[in-house]
Amino acid sequence: MSRAGGGWVPDGRAKAIRADCEASLEALDGLPIDLYLLHAPDPSTPWRTSVRALARLVDDGLVRRIGVSNVDRRRLDEAIELAPVAAVQVGLSVYDDRAIRGGVVARCEERGLTVIAHSPLGGPRRIARLRRDPSLRRDDGSPEQVALAWLLGVSPSLVAIPGARSPEAARAAVRAATLASHARPRAPKAPRKDGEVVLLMGIPGAGKSRAAARFAADGYERLNRDERGGTLDDVADALDELLRGDAPRVVLDNTYLTRAQRSRAIETAAAHGVPVRCLWFDTPLAQAQVNMIERLVERFGALPSPEELRRDARAAPGLHTPTTQMRAARELEPPDEDEGFDSIERIAFEREERPGVAGVFVAASVLQAQWDDPAPDAPHLVFDWRPDEPGPHEFAVCTHPAGPPVCWCRPPLPGLLLAFARAHGVAPQRSFVVGHSPAHRTLAATLGAGFVPVDL
Repeated sequence: MSRAGGGWVPDGRAKAIRADCEASLEALDGLPIDLYLLHAPDPSTPWRTSVRALARLVDDGLVRRIGVSNVDRRRLDEAIELAPVAAVQVGLSVYDDRAIRGGVVARCEERGLTVIAHSPLGGPRRIARLRRDPSLRRDDGSPEQVALAWLLGVSPSLVAIPGARSPEAARAAVRAATLASHARPRAPKAPRKDGEVVLLMGIPGAGKSRAAARFAADGYERLNRDERGGTLDDVADALDELLRGDAPRVVLDNTYLTRAQRSRAIETAAAHGVPVRCLWFDTPLAQAQVNMIERLVERFGALPSPEELRRDARAAPGLHTPTTQMRAARELEPPDEDEGFDSIERIAFEREERPGVAGVFVAASVLQAQWDDPAPDAPHLVFDWRPDEPGPHEFAVCTHPAGPPVCWCRPPLPGLLLAFARAHGVAPQRSFVVGHSPAHRTLAATLGAGFVPVDL
């Protein structure tokens, strides 16, 4: 981790991991490091790069063992393949069981890895709630001890680190190990009955809404968190009510990016003996970005500014900024049959060609160069990104600042081009992008348009 702008941010670069380890060894003044943990994945560094850097610390004798923290099962499995992982640290408590639902704890048991549970009492923000929780009241222990006893009963591979600040708090935590565990048993599967639950999953803009509408037209009851409000647990509770009927047919229309997010719905269906079919909309991020932009243009009548998008996204959860959609793509865990699905169908992306005329999208940077116009009589758009200089055309120039994208109009995001295409009846697949940079080439590929390269 490193300090940037007053906050801690992950730094998973190989040289940073090595330098931090060497600095720790120097500060320890001869004491060895028994276990060296990577605090969190760094979204700006390939995960494999960070894990291999950890492995080299063991190979070079700097540390005895290594581990990873705050990972999902997909990243854990990749780390296990690349390095001698000995431990996995995750947040785990009576109020946070994502590591259980996401299969991380089960994988650690299977591979003989230690699970280190941080924030086992829920963290500083939840301790007051924990002390008031009637389900944690017992004559033989305090609510904190009961919560730790539950946690220790989850897995024999688990170690809890409650972060005691006094000798008495440490002794109280130790006494929790003597309490009888009240770990929650898994609900047994019920006998099969007629009906079906269809779980749609994919990143925002992947095409789930259209598919859900088709299922609803066929008589399926649709459960969508964006429309209902609440949490995915609330959706699972609503599913439980629907499955009590005869031959229920339900379609769940949510992102369900992770195993943990999907687990409640799968368990609920299993408790009623209803099969679950997973439809995974495996849409590339670039094409999901196109879908999101077209959704925004349809809603606003034009491409919204970052301020408009932030304001309206609070009231309409289906609207996303580029960064939230990119974050969703990073979090996605492909579905696996061992989650409890009866079947998994991968839906490959195919874009239907939109009717319209051809257009020409010209990068402003090539205007002074020599190039042949591929369609002289077609509508033309000159586009650019000039954060310090407002452009002459309302939808031709992105004026928003550098850094993580806050808007949909900065190339290679195709917002400017799609807004123009909609306003002028242009079919992007029949059009051309004239440019010189990799971003311009990416724009053309995303839209399915021809690319006219220009040498500057």
